[in-house]
Parts: sequence; C-alpha cells; structure tokens
Amino acid sequence: MVKKFPERGSLNLSSLASEMLDVWGKENTFKASVELRPEDNPYVFYEGPPSANGMPGIHHVMGRAIKDIFCRFATLNGKRVERKAGWDTHGLPVELGVEKELGITKEDIGSKISVEEYNQACRKAVMKYTGVWNNLTRQMGYWVDMENPYVTYENKYIESVWWLLSQLYKKDLIYKGYTIQPYSPMAGTGLSSHELNQPGTYRDVKDTTIVAQFRSTNEGADTIRGFCENLSDDDSKLPVDLLAWTTTPWTLPSNTALTVGSKIDYAIVKTSNRYTEEPCVVVLAEALIAKQFDKKAPDHEIIGRCKGADLVGVKYTQLIDWAQPMESPEEAFRVIPGDFVTTEDGTGIVHTAPTFGADDALVAKNAGVPPMLIDDGNGHGVPLVDLQGRLREGYGPFAGYYVKNDYYPEGEAPEKSVDVEIAIDLKTRGQAFKVEKYEHSYPHCWRTDKPVLYYPLDSWFVKATAKKDRMSELNKTINWKPASTGTGRFGKWLENLNDWNLSRSRFWGIPIPIWRTEDGSEEMCIGSVEELATACSEAVDAGFMTTNPLADFSPGDMSEDNYNTFDLHKHVVDEIVLKSSKGEPMRRESDLIDVWFDSGSMPYAQWHYPFENADKVDAGGAYPADFIAEGVDQTRGWFYTLHAISTMVFDKVAYKNVVSNGLVLDKHGVKMSKRLNNAIDPFKTLDTYGADATRWYMISNAQPWDNLKFDLDGVGEVTRKFFGTLHNTYNFFALYANIDGYTGGEEEIPHAQRPEIDRWILSRMHTIAGDIHKAFEDLEPTKAARLLQSFVTDELSNWYVRLNRQRFWKGDMNEDKLSAYQTLVSCLKTCAILGSPIAPFFMDRLYRDVNEGLGGSREGAENSVHLADFPMAENAVIDEELESRMELARKLSSQVLSLRKREMIRVRQPLRRIMVPVLDDISASRLAAIEDLIRSEVNVKEVEVIRDGGGIVKSIKPDFKALGPRYGKRMKAIAAAVNGLGSDAADKLESAGSLMISPDDGQGEVELLLSDVQIATEDIPGWLVSSEGGLTVALDITIDDELKAEGLSRELVNRVQNLRKDTGLEVTDRITLFINANDALKGQLVENLDYIRTQTLAEEVVWNEGKGSVQIELDEKTSVNVQVVKR
Repeated sequence: MVKKFPERGSLNLSSLASEMLDVWGKENTFKASVELRPEDNPYVFYEGPPSANGMPGIHHVMGRAIKDIFCRFATLNGKRVERKAGWDTHGLPVELGVEKELGITKEDIGSKISVEEYNQACRKAVMKYTGVWNNLTRQMGYWVDMENPYVTYENKYIESVWWLLSQLYKKDLIYKGYTIQPYSPMAGTGLSSHELNQPGTYRDVKDTTIVAQFRSTNEGADTIRGFCENLSDDDSKLPVDLLAWTTTPWTLPSNTALTVGSKIDYAIVKTSNRYTEEPCVVVLAEALIAKQFDKKAPDHEIIGRCKGADLVGVKYTQLIDWAQPMESPEEAFRVIPGDFVTTEDGTGIVHTAPTFGADDALVAKNAGVPPMLIDDGNGHGVPLVDLQGRLREGYGPFAGYYVKNDYYPEGEAPEKSVDVEIAIDLKTRGQAFKVEKYEHSYPHCWRTDKPVLYYPLDSWFVKATAKKDRMSELNKTINWKPASTGTGRFGKWLENLNDWNLSRSRFWGIPIPIWRTEDGSEEMCIGSVEELATACSEAVDAGFMTTNPLADFSPGDMSEDNYNTFDLHKHVVDEIVLKSSKGEPMRRESDLIDVWFDSGSMPYAQWHYPFENADKVDAGGAYPADFIAEGVDQTRGWFYTLHAISTMVFDKVAYKNVVSNGLVLDKHGVKMSKRLNNAIDPFKTLDTYGADATRWYMISNAQPWDNLKFDLDGVGEVTRKFFGTLHNTYNFFALYANIDGYTGGEEEIPHAQRPEIDRWILSRMHTIAGDIHKAFEDLEPTKAARLLQSFVTDELSNWYVRLNRQRFWKGDMNEDKLSAYQTLVSCLKTCAILGSPIAPFFMDRLYRDVNEGLGGSREGAENSVHLADFPMAENAVIDEELESRMELARKLSSQVLSLRKREMIRVRQPLRRIMVPVLDDISASRLAAIEDLIRSEVNVKEVEVIRDGGGIVKSIKPDFKALGPRYGKRMKAIAAAVNGLGSDAADKLESAGSLMISPDDGQGEVELLLSDVQIATEDIPGWLVSSEGGLTVALDITIDDELKAEGLSRELVNRVQNLRKDTGLEVTDRITLFINANDALKGQLVENLDYIRTQTLAEEVVWNEGKGSVQIELDEKTSVNVQVVKR
C-alpha cells in the first residue's frame, strides 16, 4: 500500500507536544541522539544545578530553552552531547526552608534538635520538588539526563570537592584569617563578596543618621585651640568637639577612634548645638561647612584652620561609655590618619568602629588602636553585638535589642529602633549636632532579604587575589554573549577581586576538610575518602577514637554500595579526631564551605573526578565546556566560581562560550513576583500554548541577554502567524500531493530545468540555511528564529505557495507540477530541521510526516528530526541575482498593495498600470525580468519603467534621531543642508546609498547616508506615489468600464470558491453554476465568462436563479444570487 502524507486537522501545539513526548519516551530518542553520535566528537555542556526545594518559574523555561537549543544544534552537526542534570542540594535556601518548616532557629540546632536530625530533614526537603522540576523539564522538551543526575550532597560529589580543596591547599591558596566580613544575622553565617554582589542585594533604605560631637579632652582641646588666632577668653573656655557622621548609629558604642585625611583642610568653627543651644567649638572639613551648616543650622564663625595631620593624636572622651576595650584601652579614643577619608560627604572626620568595618579595622590596627572587644567570660574578646544582631546583655540600656528592627519577628519590633534611641540620648546630652533621615544603598542578604552587618569572623579564605591576573587573562579568551558582560560586569569584577570567603557557619553543606591541633601549629587537609579512612585508622590506634567511622569503606571500590557505607556531612565528620605528626589530637575546623564552591566544582565532581572518569577531564572529553548558559545574576555567582576553580586548580578556562540571559519580566516590564500577582505559571502556559510556541516566542521576541517582557498574547500570535502558517503550508502540500499520488519516488527534476520561481525559493532556502547555521554558531538564536520565521511566512507561504497554488491543483501530474511538489517538500523538510532546536515537538512531527509521505518510516529514534544532519548551504543552488530580482518584486508589490489599501481599492480590482523610475541599467533589467510576476501579483495591466523620473517629485527631510548621535553639535547645520536638497539629490542618494554634502558651518564635507533622512514623494493627479528604501512607484488609480467588469468577475470567482468549500465539495469536483443578475451586471460578467468557468471548474453557467441560491455581495453597490451544484 502506498503511504500518504498524513493530513492534519486544526493545530493544537499542546496536544502535539504530548503526542511527541510519548513517541520520544517509547523510542528513547534523547538517549539515541547521544549514543548514535561518535564518542570522539564531543560537545561539552554544563547544566547549572537548580535547587529542588523551590518551585520553577517561567524564567526557568527561558533559561532551559537557551541551553537546549545549542545542544540540539550541536547534535544536528554530528556532535555527541552528553549532558547531566544536576541538583544543588546544600546551602541557605534549604536550611532556612527547613528551619521555617520545623519552627526553629539556628540557635536551636544542637539543643532542641540534633545536627544529625536537622541534616536528615534537609536531605529530605531538598528534593521536595524534583518531580515538579522533572515534569517541567520533560514538558518543555529540554533534553538533559535526569536519570543519572549529579547531586551535590552525595559522597562521591563531596569527595571530588574535597580533592579540589586539597589541590588549592597544596598550592598555598587556602588560608585562615580573622577579618571583618559581610555577615547575615538572620542566616547566621558570613557571606562571600560575590554573594554580596548578586543582583538586588544593594537596596535603597532610609536610616537615621547622626553627626555626633566627640568632645576633646582638655589636652586635645588645647591642641586645637592652638590653631586659632585672637581667641577671646570666653571662646577659650568653650568645649571643643570633633564632628563625625554615621549612617549606623548602633556602631557608636563600639567607636574607638576618629579618622582624618592628613592632607585635608579642616576648619575650627564657633557655633552652638542646634538642640540644646549650648555654645561650642566644632571641627570639620572646611569643604563640608556648607553641607553641615544649612539654613536651619545655628550661627557659625570660622575661628581657625589646620591640616588633618595636625589633628592626629588628639584625644577625646568616649561618646557612649557602655564598655571599654578589653585590651589596651589607653590607646583608644584618639584621632588617627586614613587614606580613605574624603570630603564628598559627611564631615571629613570618620567615626571608626574597628569591629564593624574592614577599613576601620585596618587603620585602627596600623595606628595601634584596639577594637571594642569585651570579655565573653572565657578570656575571649567578642563584639558588643552578638551573632544574632543583638546588643549583648549587661552592656548599656538597650541590651538584648536587635540593632536593626528588620531582625525582629514580624510585629515584634519596638516603635523606636536602637538607632533612634541613641539619637535621642545624644540630642539630650548635647552631643548630636544633626540628626536626620538619610536614603542610601545598603547591602542585604541574598537569601533572607534582611540587612547584613560587617562583623569580625574567623574564616577560611581562598587566595583568589593571587590568581586574579591569570583569571583576567583567561577571561579574554572566553566568548561572552553579550561581549559587554565579559569585558564589563565580569571583567571589572575580576580586576577588583577580593579573596574568597570560603567559610559558612552552618550545618547542611560540604564540611571544610581541614583538621587542626588546638594550638593551630599543625593542620591537615584531606583530599579523599581513602586518605580520611587511613587517618581515622591511625587515630583509633592512637586512642583518639574508639571506632573508625569509615571501617566499612573499601578503597578502590567505586560502587554506590561502597560509597553509601558512610556520610561526609557535618554531624559525622565533626566527631572524627585525627592524630598529628606529634601525636596530638586534631579536630576539624567547624565551618562548611560556600555553597557556590559546590556548584563551581561540577565539571569535575559530576564525574567523580579524579577517582573515576579521569580521561573525561584530562583528555578533554568533558572539560572545558564548549557552552554554558545561565541568568545574568550568575555572572558573579556560578560563572565566577567555575572560572576561579578552573583557573586556580587547572590553569584553564572552565567554559569557552557563555550566554548570560536577561530577566523575564511581565508585559509592562515589571519584575514578576507573588506579591504583585503578576507571575506567569509555566505549567499553565505550556498546557495552554504548548512548549514550541512558548519557546519560539521567548527566543524570537528578544535577544537572550536582553530582558524579555513576557506577554501571553504574543505567544498566541506566534502560534497563529508562524506555526499556523507552517502547519497550513504542510496541509496544503499534503492535500494535493495525496490527490496526485506524489510519493517522492518520481525522478528528480534537474535544478536547472525547474521554473524560475522554484529555483528562487530553493536558492532562498539554501541562503537561509547558511545564515541560520551561522546564527546558531554565533550563539544568536533570536536571529536564527527571525530568519526562519520570515522565510516561512513571507517567502515560502505568502509568496511561493500563494503564487503557485494553481500549479498544485490544476491538471494532471506533469513535469511542472512535479517540480512544484519536489521543491515544496524539500523546503518543508529543511524548515523542520532548521527550526528543530527551538521548536522540538512540532518540527519532529513535521519531519516525520514528510518522511512518511516520501515512503520512509516515521517510527524509530533514527527517523527523528533531532538525529538528522543540519542542512548545509549549497553554493551551486544559490542564485544571488535571482534572489535580488525576486526581492525587488516583493518590495514593489508590497508598496503597490499599500497604495491600494490607502485608497481602499480591492486587490481583485484590476488597474491599468504602474510606473517605476530607475536610475541604472541593472535595475531596469531586473524589472523587465519580473514584469509578468508583478502584473499578476498587484493586478495591473502594464508595468512602465521610466528613466527620467516620470515627473515624480521627491523631497528630503533630515531624520534628527539618526543625525543627532552621529554628528552632535553639527546636526543643525547638516539639517539645513539636507533641507536644501532637491529631487535629483534624492535620486542619487537612493541609488548610491550615500551622498557627500557641505554644511554651512565651515567644518568640511559630511557623508549623508540614506538612513539619515526621510524621502517623501508627491502624488500626481490620477496617480498614487510611494517611495520606500530607495524604490519609488506610481500607481494609476483610474478605473474604466472594462477594468470594473473584470474586477466584478474576480470577486464573483472568489465568492463561488468559498461556496464550494462551504458545501463540502472536493477541490477536483466539477459544477454547474447558477447566476441571477441584472442585465448590466450580466453583461459585465459575460465579458469574462471563460475566466469564471475555468477558475470555478464550472462545466456550465446557467443565467437564472437556482432553487438553493444565496445572495452574495460583490462590492458595496453590487449583489448577485448564486447557486453551486455538483455535476
């Protein structure tokens, strides 16, 4: 039995996707697409691991579509693309979710709940939504190996991470330091600098700020008075205060110094306190007097001046005496120098609290000033603020208060914050010079959304600064899309890199594999489970442990069973005590590592490198990546950690090409959120519109790196305009191919013998195939999508198929009809392959449908479009001159049809002629070659080519939006010169694309481009004129009786064709046509009777009313009764 092309009904992309998912599942198409490609031709892709304890959003569809597109494209080009799914299972998102679910805080872990119980809860919670994620992945057609994912909490993964850390340790790139670091009290852990630079972490807040008056000691006051001249006795008795501004008043109790700029000019000012009116003398930077003494400020008079260096060493009395530094308090409360002091804001004197600022700590240490650390009762110094963000008990009237009201549980914050309370106290005491609300940018924790503190912490660091130059050097070899991210956001980040804070004071994560003696004199970094097992055995022998927790581990056995005999998480490894070389006990450093190190290790840890699959990494089979893609928020997250680890351990890039995709916003450009109720449900969208339309809309609507304004109406439009058009084109082909018995087994019509229109569409198809291939290679899927969409809708459907309909449905099979079938089927099959990376479901069914009709099999993974070869452009088929001629025909037709629409003249109404002015022989010859086509397309009797302009007058106006950016101040003179140009200049500009002009500004000639101006044409009486893109056309709109009669006949044919369709006639059925018309109309129709009969397949036309006649309107003034009867 001869197979036919399946004829499809109405298009439902959602059910089509379900149908193809079943096919892929049955055939295991994804697996075949990998395994049927050679192992020695890999394309390496890394999947950035999501956390499965949260629900996916519509932006994940966008991100995963981008990844999927290039992996599918690589497969079509013969590459073997192995890609593992991954799960990011550690870190704050998981822990905070578990704490909320269990109703506990970090402080409860280890008391109300054991660390082991807590970690088990985390292990369970982290995979909570894996089913939902897997469903989204499957439903949207994202091919990634979900059956064998890498999971960051698994022992094999952790072992590989430990190995990487041990390599850094051996290279002396890991160290321990006590520094001021960003700290999240709500999360209970320090943060790395790249976490603090995630998008949205810095937010504008309004805080209470204070300009405080730090009172000089008597000796200090005398020093300052020494810089004043002619000081009266009364003035010499006034207290002398140093003014310092702070946006964090809660740090004032921890002040131990004031910092000045040595070269800054300072003024000594006689004034009074604005709140108590107490007379005083204040010191501040002279450049900032106007800022501090505004209109509401008390009177003031400068009575002396000095340099910052003159103030160094001046002592002052403690502003808030809640505590004294536990070490060297006599060195505190004095003025010190600092290079970071500026006169851009504040007073030019910086309140310095070494426990809460990195710059403060550094200048204080250099000057020998102690930090405000108090004894915790065990001889250890701790800050006045605890790790929960509260003032410590026993110190000051606000002990136990959180320093930020944001830290209180909802509804429990006091009316007055600590900052406000301190401001009131200082106002009352006359030591607040100015108190006001101030809006500034303040960092927040990327996971808790609460403000961070800068806090002194003991932490382990990766010495990233030692390799930052190499990171920058290697970054220049990476192809970034967009390039500006690589040179800008990422490149600048690398140039200003800080060391990587590795430590996290949490419970669920990868433990730092470093064991130390109590005095820190000896330490050991473990790089493998085997190494740890051996060390544990030695520790048991030394009596430090009673049992070896790794006793059941068998070195060299890589089975899952063997690796499940132990657990490398905190609750286990914290109990391990190892033996030092001196026989002393060594305990593990209590911190976990930054979860970003987990995900940055995935190129190696996903393969359990170097313990297994070493060749994949060492021989380049799985490292570095040819391509990765994630959101722009990963620029200083995953993109950085991948790059940093790869550079520091292997001295290589981790990835060669990277797409940094933008945000998915709502249709108004607002970020989606539950609070605004503007989030789009990805599952509902996929169920309603299908994955193909959703993916195509996302990719074609905006470049991946630009923010996308997501509008569901746009998805619907893509369904209709692109997929609907391609679907209808295939259905048209299938219908007539089946009627004519076309099977594809017929002898191929040689290309040179095919009609010009066939050779044109094949030329365009090969040109487009080459352009799309290059677009995908250049990581520009938007360009690829738009190229194919334009080809399908404008050229294949709206031009080729529309112009050639009669070739398919008229007459018996002949060479011309066969050429049309062979041409169209080639285009359909090629379009299926070209579009398959973006629309995998629709294109696979289309490809299989075409193959089935051509006698092939649609069954089996090997017959999927996704295992096809990407079409390569054949230069022998491409005819650039033919393409130029046809493009001219399409442009000219479009302009004429626009003129018809403007005058509301129907296309079926013939017109007498069009005039087309040309400026060269090439244009004239092209027009001559396409004259018949144009006449048919725009329904005119004559195309007149004129060389003298034909009396058409053109005017040129400057386009200020184009000229302004190019010429700036010269634009006015250039515009004046443009306004002086005439019709001849317009012709030259349209012909050459540019024109040299001389503006009257004395600055020389300027090259004027066609894009710099707007060219308009004036209508001629009885004609309409259009000029666009260098092409001018004039349309004769006079309609005589002959033209009117022909127009009515064409309208009649159209209405009869619709009646044939409505009555269910086959396209080949012959009819008798009954027409009841008045004599005048009958006379007009009789003039074109042969045309009417041929077009409607009417064997006979009867001029009276049939029994079942219907009235149809031919135009606004003319109606006729018609009946169609099958013969």
